[in-house]
Amino acid sequence: MKKSEFRKKLKEKGISRRDFLKFCSIMAGTLALDVTFAPKIAHALETKKRPPVIWLEFQDCAGCSESFLRATRPPVEEIVLDILSVDYHETLMAASGYLAEEAKEKTLKAGKYILVVEGSIPTADNGVYCTIGGKTALQSLHEAAKNAIAIIAVGNCAAFGGLPKAQPNPTKAVGVMDIIKDKPIINLPGCPVNVVNITATIVHYLTFKKLPKVDKLKRPLFAYGFRIHDNCERRAHFDAGEFVKEWGDEGHRKGWCLYKMGCKGPMTFANCPRVRWNDGTSWPVASGHGCLGCTEPDFWEVGAYNRVDIPEFIPPTSYPDAIKPKKELPSSTNAVLGGIIGAAVGGAVAVGLTKTGEKLKTKEKEED
Repeated sequence: MKKSEFRKKLKEKGISRRDFLKFCSIMAGTLALDVTFAPKIAHALETKKRPPVIWLEFQDCAGCSESFLRATRPPVEEIVLDILSVDYHETLMAASGYLAEEAKEKTLKAGKYILVVEGSIPTADNGVYCTIGGKTALQSLHEAAKNAIAIIAVGNCAAFGGLPKAQPNPTKAVGVMDIIKDKPIINLPGCPVNVVNITATIVHYLTFKKLPKVDKLKRPLFAYGFRIHDNCERRAHFDAGEFVKEWGDEGHRKGWCLYKMGCKGPMTFANCPRVRWNDGTSWPVASGHGCLGCTEPDFWEVGAYNRVDIPEFIPPTSYPDAIKPKKELPSSTNAVLGGIIGAAVGGAVAVGLTKTGEKLKTKEKEED
């Protein structure tokens, strides 16, 4: 697509050049890139050919499609018509029946498309528990993955199995990466996925002609490289030992930490505190409910209101340095420090010999 054609389309849709560049700056920020990358992103979106997209839904609630429909930066119609070429999506496409399947077949044969998968894949009894158009989810996934240039698993179900995989998992549901081993896969977990991360992943691919760097769970670092606990607006209350103990109590009304109400922020990696939801309006913790950990594998098994073991995920800041100090403290002092620092304070990690740490310790004793 030529620049002039792209700009004409934006103008026809009432999107100004300024709004478009603002979107590019937002994408740069979401991708953890310097703002100077915004012009490069703009150039890519204006000139690069739209990649065809096949979007498959398997064992899911369509929540990720709903999230996609609520895109506002840019709106979903701009994503579908101008940035992407969504050739197949059971929920969004106008065609149905044989016409829909023909559209999919045409794209499958042409190849070089991005495959988006929503929902887990049942494997029990040869996958009969999810059948679409006479084909099981297993068959459809293998067929669609064959000529795909990359696969994006959206939502916890497609990434890790999600709710269908929860015990006793009667359909033996699994995620995409448990089945497809020979294609680049990006996992965008969440229940549902945040549409900002879908858009940013596509923009990254268009800009750099490659998928973003990922962690060991194939999640892009720009979105899942940060622990929610470290970016939470309630973190100061955690450090001060101020916890909500009952829904609606004084601490809850004052916005205190929700850890003791089962918040999974200390074990969850996601950018929810930064990008938020509903056009950046809010997110669960800000609205008064603890994080459920929905970007992590098997989060359904943890229990919504069960506390997580913080030391397992966040080592104490008081661990000794690996380099031996030039001047060592007397052994008696070390013993005193070790006893204080090693204590479990407020069900969390001790934060050192500070007034904050002592406050946490005192509060925990009062509760006991």
